[in-house]
Amino acid sequence: MRILKFIISKIVPLDFFSRKYPISIKGVIVLNERIILLKNEREEWELPGGKIEPNETSEKCLVREIEEELNIDIEIQVLMDTWFYNILNKVNVFIITFLCKPINSDTLKIKISVEHKEVGFFSFDEIRRLNMPQGYKNSIYKAFKILDK
Repeated sequence: MRILKFIISKIVPLDFFSRKYPISIKGVIVLNERIILLKNEREEWELPGGKIEPNETSEKCLVREIEEELNIDIEIQVLMDTWFYNILNKVNVFIITFLCKPINSDTLKIKISVEHKEVGFFSFDEIRRLNMPQGYKNSIYKAFKILDK
């Protein structure tokens, strides 16, 4: 067995056998003192953003995804949080969240993509009552702490 592992390690990098997770980059966007959220097919509210592409930075991914999902341009301000989300006990997704600032604050420009069912604008107090993964809520709470300073 040892010899087999040695031979395989010379052919295939050891990281090949590591666990692999999808990576999703999300943005906490505050517009007119409200958080922009999207409702997904599981009837959960979530932060806008999506899966990172090969050779793409986290920042470029987030700018691209938010433009695709909301039709708005953003400026990334600060890395907020990282966490794992287990979707329906089927897949673990590594989530990275950033605090973002919309470049244009015109809510009429917002148009959601076919990926989501609804867009919502929520106050800080409304967040705790939403059907939403706790990790997203934690990122939003961190964003409000930063913005309150």
